[in-house]
Amino acid sequence: MRVRKRFEVAGNRDRAVEILDQDDTLTGLFPDNETRIVEKDGDRKTIVSHYRVLGQEGDATFHFDFLMDGSIRFHKVCDGRVWRELRGELSLEECGEERVRICIEMEGSTKSLVPEFTIKGPMQDQVEQMSLALKQRIESLG
Repeated sequence: MRVRKRFEVAGNRDRAVEILDQDDTLTGLFPDNETRIVEKDGDRKTIVSHYRVLGQEGDATFHFDFLMDGSIRFHKVCDGRVWRELRGELSLEECGEERVRICIEMEGSTKSLVPEFTIKGPMQDQVEQMSLALKQRIESLG
């Protein structure tokens, strides 16, 4: 299963990359959850986000790897309940004078007993929330 969201923000790419590197931007990608950075190691930041979805609560751990081109790759540490694998990428592209196109993509596969249609809606909602939070942050700080 794969979801993708593309959107544009005002500003320039270099400033957007700087904003993406800020801890508050990263934790703000999960606006409805209590989220904190638990480890920083080189170009990797690890966060833990407390969630409530489909009647369940728990903590999700994600590793975010900051790439040389300003993109970020991330993956979830799968705990065995829902996801077999979940990974994604956040990329930026200059698209005109003082405009940046941002793409958030997530791809994953669920455990065999979890039908993908039950998690696709919440996954799409998460990408929408991430997009809105990121757009607001970049435009307010850009």
